[in-house]
Amino acid sequence: MKDNELVGIGLYTASEAQRLLGISASKIGRWLRGHERKGVHYDPLWTPQVNLNDGRVYLGFRDLMEVRAANQFMKAGVSPHAVRKAIVVAQEYVDVERPLSTTRFKTDGRSIFLEIAQGEEDEKLLDLFRKQYVFSKIMERSLKDVEFEGVSPSRWWIGSQKAGIVIDPQQSFGQPIEHETGIPTAVLAKAAIAEGSVANAARAWMVDRKHVQRAVNFEQSLTQRAA
Repeated sequence: MKDNELVGIGLYTASEAQRLLGISASKIGRWLRGHERKGVHYDPLWTPQVNLNDGRVYLGFRDLMEVRAANQFMKAGVSPHAVRKAIVVAQEYVDVERPLSTTRFKTDGRSIFLEIAQGEEDEKLLDLFRKQYVFSKIMERSLKDVEFEGVSPSRWWIGSQKAGIVIDPQQSFGQPIEHETGIPTAVLAKAAIAEGSVANAARAWMVDRKHVQRAVNFEQSLTQRAA
């Protein structure tokens, strides 16, 4: 895959995805590469958007959003097996390879999971989705602060729009940016260290102090999450 083919897709290593999502890189690797457990082989949940042919796992922006959605379902008690089946069924409903992070799945997903649960007599899954509020809460968490273009996610405002940090695959290869300046948060945060203060960094980059402070706060939050 060439550099010009990555434009508009986004590019993240499993470690970078872990930093942004709080989901372990090893788990992301298992989902996107496939794995074996107790002699049983499990295929990848879907084919990643990015393949640099170096043996490593990479994600595009859509992969990032799909991993986030899948993780929310598993945290709510849905087994990886049920999530895997839901993806397969939903791919036919939604006609995209990464259906969990679409607005269409928000509409059809509950019936898909119920169909799977009833077919397999999975009482735990049935109980989970019989509760009217549960599915909507899971979807709310998985799609929180996400902007859509049609049915597909297009931008992710991390935390909220008010926080001013966005991930947009059309800008800076999908790295987090301070939205008013379009400068990657990592760049502004490093400038604050190199220049000795937020104020000095703001002058050096000719931006407002609040823009640098937003970036510093965001990068610090990621570091604290990883600690």
